Amino acid sequence: MYYVQKTIEISAAHNLMLSYESKCEALHGHNWIIVVYCKSETLNKDGMVTDFTHIKHIVKDTFDHKYINDIMDVNPSAENIAKWICDHVQNCYKVSVQESEGNIAIYEKE
Repeated sequence: MYYVQKTIEISAAHNLMLSYESKCEALHGHNWIIVVYCKSETLNKDGMVTDFTHIKHIVKDTFDHKYINDIMDVNPSAENIAKWICDHVQNCYKVSVQESEGNIAIYEKE
C-alpha cells in the first residue's frame, strides 16, 4: 500500500447553525490547517497515488479566502468540511481539519 499526506493552510470564514446558543453562530473566520491522507495499492501512470498539487488545488480553490456556508449544503462544521474534502479528493481516505489550536476534527472512510 502506498500513502501520501498533504498539509494545507487556508483562511476562510463560516458561521454555524446550532441547536443551542453559541458565539459560533456569528460570522467568524479561522486559519484552518487541513491534512489530507490518500492511499492506493497501485500507482497511477505518473507513479503517484494522487498528485500533491491536485490535492492543494481542490482544497485551496474551493475554500481559501471564501465564505464556507456558500460552498456546502450542510452545516459547515469542521467535521463536515473534513468529509467534503475526503469525498472530493481522489484516493482520499482520511482528512483532519484544525480550526484553531487544540480543536481538530477527523473524518475517516471505513
